[in-house]
Amino acid sequence: MRPILKFPNLRLARTLSRFHVADDGVTAIEFAFVAPIFIALLIAIIQSMIFLFSQQVLQEAATNAGRLIMTGQVQNSGLTQSQFQADICPMISVLFTCGNLMVNVQTYDSYSDANTTVPTLTYNAQGQVTNTWSYNPGAPGDIVVVQLIYPEPVVNGLLGFAFSDLQNGTAEMVGATAIRVEPY
Repeated sequence: MRPILKFPNLRLARTLSRFHVADDGVTAIEFAFVAPIFIALLIAIIQSMIFLFSQQVLQEAATNAGRLIMTGQVQNSGLTQSQFQADICPMISVLFTCGNLMVNVQTYDSYSDANTTVPTLTYNAQGQVTNTWSYNPGAPGDIVVVQLIYPEPVVNGLLGFAFSDLQNGTAEMVGATAIRVEPY
């Protein structure tokens, strides 16, 4: 049995007691409070998953591209930078647009001299990358650093969650490998 509140006015007491036990819309109100946070968290998890998977695919392509240089296949074939990029394209074409891929191949005398820092992208007024990239696959015994750079478009989530670090709403992904070219 429910306790009845004592009020001088019986009608007011009955009205208030109905509110006391009414819970018809509570679930909808609770969902309205929780849903935006849940959806924002879900978007953040999915975006993180896609970003990390894409990063791994790019890194794997850089490793495979490095193997082509390390074994002398690129040098013996006399591949140009655009031909080398075309050879890399099938490795990443499932997730990436090949036209946006940038390839940077530099040669050094030793591992300590090798520059493996993430390149800073520069843009013109139309939002296009203006960097010029090196392409020197080296000779036997050289240290070669292969960098695959890709501006990955990302979805910015609710509540300020954002992966984009470039001015055009993209995140710079880099796959890199440093190898010593074998005698071929």
